[in-house]
Amino acid sequence: MRRAFRIGTRGSKLALWQANFISNLISEKYPELRTEIQIIKTTGDTMLSSPLSEIGGKGVFVKEIEDGLLSQKIDIAVHSMKDLPTILPERLCIGAVAKRHDPRDVLLSKKGLTLSQLPEGTKIGTGSLRRASQLLHYRPGFKIVSIRGNVDTRIRKLRESDEYDAIVLAMAGLERLGLGEEVTEIIDPEVMLPAPGQGIIAIECREEDIETMDILRAINHNETELQAISERAFLLKLGGDCNVPVGCYALLRKESIKLSGIISSPDGKVIIKKEAYGSRDEAQQLGGQLAELVLADGGDKILEELSHS
Repeated sequence: MRRAFRIGTRGSKLALWQANFISNLISEKYPELRTEIQIIKTTGDTMLSSPLSEIGGKGVFVKEIEDGLLSQKIDIAVHSMKDLPTILPERLCIGAVAKRHDPRDVLLSKKGLTLSQLPEGTKIGTGSLRRASQLLHYRPGFKIVSIRGNVDTRIRKLRESDEYDAIVLAMAGLERLGLGEEVTEIIDPEVMLPAPGQGIIAIECREEDIETMDILRAINHNETELQAISERAFLLKLGGDCNVPVGCYALLRKESIKLSGIISSPDGKVIIKKEAYGSRDEAQQLGGQLAELVLADGGDKILEELSHS
């Protein structure tokens, strides 16, 4: 490959950190390959005043970047896995994933209070239906306030605005940006199950681009790939995106996978949580099986209600 290897990404600090991280992984394996990062503005970056569920769900963070892939303006796209829809455009695929960072959610509160210490009526900022529903299930008296913007913007809003007493973010993003000291509490997954793919950096490419596929194969983290496959299979079976409060996490053991998944009503009054176990080579089937358990226990009713809301 004589020209630069072009990496497409959003322009936020976190997105650029991720793109540079992947660029460095590629350079370590292929020192002769010159990489070039191209910033692409997405719909999700320009429509910051509306909740994600109202402007098209998680796909609003990737469409323009995927268009760049399909038109061959870039060679790969670097995304937060949780932003990627479960069904990718024709001709595109996930070519590799990096080793997973901490998948858990965290609380940042003005007064340094933990989730259990926060009083009734506490105003908690989040743009995620999954987080909102689990917070309300934990404490119905919380007041959920919508918040959008990148990590720095959300932290600034917490500090400067009376609109929020606390916010919930992903631990992985804060760690990548060196902001771990901002965390008041890491939330136990028993209280708040992460989003499928949370903490995973995904690299998207064109299926027919064999040269790029070979390059990506060299940096793929196999165990993280199993987690991603299992969690995304669960989400796919539920037809889930930002419009459905769904959580899922695959815990890898020596030869097996423990997969935990939930679907909840937006108000948090109903949460259906199930677990499934299987071998590592059953990662994809396990996700589908767990989704079936959730649907059979009332998840289908939640999905039906959401489709009419």
